[in-house]
Amino acid sequence: MSVVRSSPPPCSSAVLCDVECEPSASQAAENLRFSKLCGISAARLHGSRKRLVLCGGRARWNSLKPIKAKDDDDVGSDYSRKCSVMSNENVKQIKEMEDSDSSWNENRASFSGKNPCQVSNVGNSTNILWHDCPIQKRDRQQLLQQRGCVVWLTGLSGSGKSTLACALSRSLHARGKLTYILDGDNVRHGLNRDLSFRAEDRSENIRRIGEVAKLFADAGLICITSLISPYQKDRDACRALVPEGDFIEVFIDVPLHVCEARDPKGLYKLARAGKIKGFTGIDDPYEPPSSCEIVLQQQQGNGFKSPCEMAEIVISYLEEKGYLRA
Repeated sequence: MSVVRSSPPPCSSAVLCDVECEPSASQAAENLRFSKLCGISAARLHGSRKRLVLCGGRARWNSLKPIKAKDDDDVGSDYSRKCSVMSNENVKQIKEMEDSDSSWNENRASFSGKNPCQVSNVGNSTNILWHDCPIQKRDRQQLLQQRGCVVWLTGLSGSGKSTLACALSRSLHARGKLTYILDGDNVRHGLNRDLSFRAEDRSENIRRIGEVAKLFADAGLICITSLISPYQKDRDACRALVPEGDFIEVFIDVPLHVCEARDPKGLYKLARAGKIKGFTGIDDPYEPPSSCEIVLQQQQGNGFKSPCEMAEIVISYLEEKGYLRA
């Protein structure tokens, strides 16, 4: 005879489990496992009516009011006999069930912190554990019918990165492909609003965007980043975050004088007047990519390609490399 208020999953923050006399085999197995997880003697689960409460990883017992039994000695004797049978005959069966349940043992080890080989320290984060999910990148790609990657648009301010990013996203969307744009200015409105334009902060800005782009690509999306990213080492560090081939660096090669003539934000004018310090191309260097996947040259003498034309060049590359199919 048993009364079980709820099953005791190990991940619950609070668990109530009432046990009276002999549980069924499966219920008894769960109770025994749970008691061992909490460091409680299994004997305390038999022949008693108590509530086992787990809060915040700690277990305690609450007594319940005794059940009123019939005034029948035979019934009482039978009641005791069942408890005795539980403690002698079924414990072995429960033990065998526990030993054969490898998934329970693994979860118990992880829950109780006794799996130190998987715990690691990364940067300032200590004692962290990577948790794998059965749904992997290939499954998401199959669902989306595309391959996740990072299309990294780099170039001087005013070279047309944001305009190209929107044209590329629009063209891919029309083909039924899922994209997301990480624009340098947009990200600084939220995630990176605590960063300045000093060299060290610019590097941190790129690192954070690279990590977010990695997550989007792992989700199966075509992530398009649009930011100056002037330093080669920072771009290389972002490339190293994703699998080989999944980082597609696109250099929009527009001369400084053309960008300065455009000056869509009026920033070159302010930089020339000394009101903005450390502006890329004026008093801070831009390091062109040494070996990128795509170069889009915009020379005034050769005529300028439209954003849609440049987007089609990038899309042709994605099609050739198989990113537009699963």
